[in-house]
Amino acid sequence: MSTDAPAPAFRLDRLTKDFSGTLAADEVTLDVPPGSLTGLVGPNGAGKTTSLAMAVGLLRPDSGTSYVHGVDLWREPDRAKADLGVLPDGLALPERLTGGELLRYWGLLRGMPESDVASRTTELLEVLELDAAERRGVLVVEYSTGMRKKIGLATALLHAPKVLVLDEPFEAVDPVSARVLRRILRGFVAGGGSVVISSHVMSLVEDLCDRVAIIASGRVEVSGTLDEVRGGEDLETVFVRLVGERAAAEGELSWLADLSV
Repeated sequence: MSTDAPAPAFRLDRLTKDFSGTLAADEVTLDVPPGSLTGLVGPNGAGKTTSLAMAVGLLRPDSGTSYVHGVDLWREPDRAKADLGVLPDGLALPERLTGGELLRYWGLLRGMPESDVASRTTELLEVLELDAAERRGVLVVEYSTGMRKKIGLATALLHAPKVLVLDEPFEAVDPVSARVLRRILRGFVAGGGSVVISSHVMSLVEDLCDRVAIIASGRVEVSGTLDEVRGGEDLETVFVRLVGERAAAEGELSWLADLSV
């Protein structure tokens, strides 16, 4: 990194986690510059979720740490998390509340002024297209997958963080909801925020992100701007070359070779 480069908005610093002899994260290091939208991509089991869980304080690392605008999250968690919005994969939400009730309690538990919680809740529900469901009194338990992703994003945005960390935010989301999420994330970055999303969908990352990091077997293999990592190729080609592709065995699924009538 050049000496005149801006300090990272978010930094994973040699995060390591061993689960009973299985090294899920092996000194994972990644810098996320201010005002960037970074995609962390890798195959299933590559260590994406483990690394992000340690980086945001949901899983204690065996070694290493993370920083939010220079604040060590594991030494000063309250200070660091004030600037951090998180959407974990498979976020469990209180289900017997409406989206508006959920956001109200979420904000009050964070110690936010009630007037701020009320105004931001109204705006978030409208922008995320959940206001109609709120007027009908729809409970979170009745939400579709896309609606759950959106209310989860709302909880991450409510306190006006500077950094968003979203684990698989587009997984199982319908195209309409995905378009809304894209618009919100681009607007957040345009306003000076920084975003990290994990995904294994290369086309999504190429469409949305300006930076990318490829992780495999618990290590970051390469990171940089999208163009730097692609090097004139498409991201999927680079990804497969780095991660490896198992050659199909001759005769594999032979019963599907000829289905002609």
